[in-house]
Amino acid sequence: MTVKLLLSLALILSIVIPFGAFAAGEKSRGRYKTALAVNSLLFFGTLLTCSALFFTGNAFAAEAAAEAVNPSAGLICLAAAISTGLSCIGGGIAVSAAASAALGAISEDGSILGKSLIFVGLAEGVCLYGLIISFMIIGTL
Repeated sequence: MTVKLLLSLALILSIVIPFGAFAAGEKSRGRYKTALAVNSLLFFGTLLTCSALFFTGNAFAAEAAAEAVNPSAGLICLAAAISTGLSCIGGGIAVSAAASAALGAISEDGSILGKSLIFVGLAEGVCLYGLIISFMIIGTL
């Protein structure tokens, strides 16, 4: 339990520390780029460390001995997370493009509001499909 807590704390601190250290004070583009680069480095470094500990089975050997654990459960959960994460990133990119174009079109002609909302809704549907697939993947546990 303490290993999980420490790894969770490390992930949270990897997000908070760079923006507190680099983004405070003067608001310039270079400071935010530096903060984002340090944030990404710390976050993905901690994520890789956590993944190495979780998937090798060394971190939770006592818990695994107490329960009957599916050895591929970690990879199944990772597949579900990737399915949801990538579909939401793709949906966000699609919504940003469709919504900005829709707002520009609506500002010129207000009668096309319904048509433009359909395209924004279709872009959001991509996220739901990824979530449904992740539920199907987790259902195999």
